[in-house]
Amino acid sequence: MQEEIKKLVAKGEMLPLMEEFYTIQGEGYHKGTAAYFVRIGGCDVGCHWCDVKESWNADLHPPTKTEAIVENASNHSKTVVVTGGEPLTWNMNPITSLFKKKGMQVHIETSGAYNLSGEWDWICLSPKKIKLPKQEIYQVANELKMIIYNKSDFKFAEEQAAKVNKDCILYLQPEWSKREKVIPLMVDYVMKNPKWKVSLQTHKYLNIP
Repeated sequence: MQEEIKKLVAKGEMLPLMEEFYTIQGEGYHKGTAAYFVRIGGCDVGCHWCDVKESWNADLHPPTKTEAIVENASNHSKTVVVTGGEPLTWNMNPITSLFKKKGMQVHIETSGAYNLSGEWDWICLSPKKIKLPKQEIYQVANELKMIIYNKSDFKFAEEQAAKVNKDCILYLQPEWSKREKVIPLMVDYVMKNPKWKVSLQTHKYLNIP
């Protein structure tokens, strides 16, 4: 039975589901809108400031049939956000195909460190220095979300912005634990470089998931 489950996970017909919940999108272009979040376990990018480290080990999260995930999501919202962990660790083609058959808007939040799979209406790319994005995703990203932890991150943000397509929206977002220190730096930077916008984790200010 375990071998059969492993095969289904490998094909993307089951996924290690960490959690799923209906909430308000807190970040980026779609902030303030209702969406159903599907958090997939598994990530080896290893950001030291990650606020969902419990998502890293996929073995801790039960393999769940994609049909069940899609059914739950479609009962709550027309918009679903697939996040992680790193969802592109897995084959996203089966689950996004099912979402689209339900007529849903399908978004992903990804570091881009793995090959792009799935059919997406919105791709939020958030590159990490530890494991850089695959080249293909820069051309299809709808928004670039750069996390600012210290001053050196502005240089990395510019390097990544130089790689994305011309229509990609550029965001700088403070790392939550450093927000009081870096927000003044970000405000000053965006005023000097207005191609960028400020993104805040508004869900944390609103005290919602």
